[in-house]
Amino acid sequence: MGLDEAKRLINGWVRREGSGRDRLLPLLHMVQDEIGYIDDTLVPAIAAALNLSRADVHGVLTFYHDYRRQPAGRHIVKLCRAESCQARGGAAVEAAAAERLGVAMGETRRDGQVTLEPVYCLGLCAIGPNALINGRPVARIDSAALDRIAAEVAA
Repeated sequence: MGLDEAKRLINGWVRREGSGRDRLLPLLHMVQDEIGYIDDTLVPAIAAALNLSRADVHGVLTFYHDYRRQPAGRHIVKLCRAESCQARGGAAVEAAAAERLGVAMGETRRDGQVTLEPVYCLGLCAIGPNALINGRPVARIDSAALDRIAAEVAA
């Protein structure tokens, strides 16, 4: 989607949904849902549409981890980094996942097949370490689970 088309999308949404400050999060969600991520070049258009400063929009965009500023891979693997999962071997799982998936934490593999991201607590602390694979929770991540995940994202 080009910049002009994205601006039309934003302005159309604002006409339908309103332009108050409270519309920033819903607008960011809409842009991400429609485009897949929120490109930095859209920040001025979003700020203008809601009568906010670029700093306001940038601050919100960078505060929340679920907003993407670059396209994600075809598969998204999120590994829990909360204390409980870390106490259950999360750091070793993360290192093994990065090796098996061929991508560092916080990155998308060059072929665009998989993105590996941290997530901070999935609410499954008693059965960690945990992950979200394309939005599906997976508990008790171990070597066998990593093999299944690697096979799933390779498909």
